Amino acid sequence: MEIKVVGVVGCGLMGSGIAEIAARAGYRTLVSELDGDLLNQGLRRIEASLAKAISRGKITPQERDEALARIQGTTNLEDFAPCDLIVEAITEDLEAKKRLFATLDDLCPPHTILASNTSCLSITEMAAVTRRGDKVLGLHFFNPAPVMKLLELVRTILTSDETVAVGRRFGESLGKRVIVAKEMPGFIISRLLIPYLLNAIRVFENGLATKEDIDQGMVLGCNHPMGPLTLADFIGLDTIYKIADMMFDEFKDPIYAAPPLLRRMVLAGRLGQKTGQGFYDYRVPVS
Repeated sequence: MEIKVVGVVGCGLMGSGIAEIAARAGYRTLVSELDGDLLNQGLRRIEASLAKAISRGKITPQERDEALARIQGTTNLEDFAPCDLIVEAITEDLEAKKRLFATLDDLCPPHTILASNTSCLSITEMAAVTRRGDKVLGLHFFNPAPVMKLLELVRTILTSDETVAVGRRFGESLGKRVIVAKEMPGFIISRLLIPYLLNAIRVFENGLATKEDIDQGMVLGCNHPMGPLTLADFIGLDTIYKIADMMFDEFKDPIYAAPPLLRRMVLAGRLGQKTGQGFYDYRVPVS
């Protein structure tokens, strides 16, 4: 099948990025939020991202205008009925995602593919509330979506070969390098990344080294673009904590157990860059 109209449910950091790259790739793109204020915030985020792309020479002003003309914002899920492929990018809450998939299944024609941007939750459980399990898959983009080249395509035991092929072509049309994983908690990237980040937190928690030396060790010694504690702050400590808990529940392996320090930081609301404080302080000093 040919994808002509793309829907993105959720216009937060990930959803707005996915909508932007879909529109830049030439797709008519529908993006939604819960209310008008959140939608306007998301659309402004897209405009700011496109402006940055112009300043970096990645696109022209004409390409920006063409991309914006392809994007339609809405607060009404019924507007998604004409979509050929819909990417869910709402909060990492399984019950909320299942309710959304059941609603979209009722609204959309049989050919519509439903995809989740989840980094860890069960896509099979989302597929099970629909009548189109063969047309449900994971399309896990990485933040920031307009910049990161990777797309993790996740197939469940229900996903058809045709749906995987369409998902791969769609990802490649966005300029992404597509890797395919079977559905297991964490898929490929989180399965490898989360234990690494948790171990870095344990090293810091146990007083083996300062956070700066831990990060510099991995940047300069292993050629990583950023250290693990800086990366944890960028991802969000609450997100890491939630993924670690889900993976520990599935595998019962202590490498996925959240360190006490991580749990305390999340409870204290020190979640990283998005709250201004994590392992590092991102607050702007008051003059």
